[in-house]
Amino acid sequence: MSDDKRPAKAKAGGRAAAGKNTPAPPRQQTLKFRTDNLKSSYCNMANVTSTREEVALNFGVNQNWDQPGAAPGPLEVDVQHRVILSPFAAKRLSDALGQLVRDYEQRYGPLG
Repeated sequence: MSDDKRPAKAKAGGRAAAGKNTPAPPRQQTLKFRTDNLKSSYCNMANVTSTREEVALNFGVNQNWDQPGAAPGPLEVDVQHRVILSPFAAKRLSDALGQLVRDYEQRYGPLG
């Protein structure tokens, strides 16, 4: 008995064993971002809520962030955007943000 790891020889009929030990080549897919309707805005506040079926990300602007001596009371945040994701998409976003922060801290130092 031989431990030969060479590909299988052609079987009768002149064909090699189809699909055996030969993985399909990976599909190359191109991702193109369309930015025709893109709107950018500044946000200094984020809030996250969820249910079993969805995760809601709220983004807004806290106008009182630089006023530490402001009178006590509720802070008002102008919520400008809400993005609703499936839990699966939220997990992918979490992984991507985690990697981004790790890369940032490696380049520029730890964040507070």
